[in-house]
Amino acid sequence: MAMIDWQRVRDLRQEIGAEVFDQVVPLFLTEADEAVARLRVARTAPELRDALHALKGNALNLGFTDLARQCQTLETRAEAGETDLPLAEIYVTLHRSRALFLVNLPDLSD
Repeated sequence: MAMIDWQRVRDLRQEIGAEVFDQVVPLFLTEADEAVARLRVARTAPELRDALHALKGNALNLGFTDLARQCQTLETRAEAGETDLPLAEIYVTLHRSRALFLVNLPDLSD
């Protein structure tokens, strides 16, 4: 499975238009950073679950499939009450996904 679903990215760009897409990408990335900030300070299972859920939704919007899958797995564990989660994996995957996304984004231009 690819780290990024480029078809999802192209579909989103086509659905909302290139100009709006170029405006919302930075917003999505900022929201991902905000979700990670909440994740870093989360201590309870519900806090972890909510932060992971927000990050998962953001990842799905951007086509970050690996990140969304990891978030779903950990969100399920948090839902079950776990708090000792391997969050470092999430941070690494977000960093790699973001880098890959930003490097390849210009290739989507018309």
